[in-house]
Amino acid sequence: MEKSAVIFDIDGLLINSEPLWNKAATEIFRQYGIQLSEEQYAFTTGLRSKEFVAHWLHLNKVPSSEFDRAEQKIITLALELIDKDATLMPGVQNVFEFFINKEFKMGLATSSPLELIEWVKDKLGIRKYIHASCSAQYLPFAKPHPQVYLDCATAMHTSPLACICFEDSFYGMIAAKAARMTCVVVPSAEHLKLEHWGAADLKLSSLQNFGALHFNRLNQ
Repeated sequence: MEKSAVIFDIDGLLINSEPLWNKAATEIFRQYGIQLSEEQYAFTTGLRSKEFVAHWLHLNKVPSSEFDRAEQKIITLALELIDKDATLMPGVQNVFEFFINKEFKMGLATSSPLELIEWVKDKLGIRKYIHASCSAQYLPFAKPHPQVYLDCATAMHTSPLACICFEDSFYGMIAAKAARMTCVVVPSAEHLKLEHWGAADLKLSSLQNFGALHFNRLNQ
């Protein structure tokens, strides 16, 4: 099916926010006597904060009564850090201009809170171009479940088969493919060579590298 819509993840794809989420989690987890390695953070990258917090607090035998409190502390601190220190990922403006020029419907689909979606719209100056924005924050299931992507396509009145998704995480890629969408992955440099990206339709080292040749291949 000919493509007519594009959906973007946010954290780690449009803004360099993953280190700031990790910084916030490190600070709050420290209050519970928990210290995660870089490998442990990478293992849960792409999950929403609810699953991320529940996973690590449960493993460290923290009472479940603390899960919601710890999650909200991390979200609050992370959003403060993002507002202060987050930067755009290379190529973001160019890839948005590419799809704006093609008159594509444009959506945002993330596991992050709604507040971050609104912040990104203003930060990038793209509010008027976004046809739909969906968060999995309050959905029964988040990525790798495809619901947030399916909801975004529905809100744009577009078939999932007509959507191109841009993702940076493994869980996000699985969600996009489960939604039967075409998926472009832009992994972080340290994860670029992992074999599991083979499930994607296209892998790039940066959004800067996306252009007409890639689009034509995806639109065949």
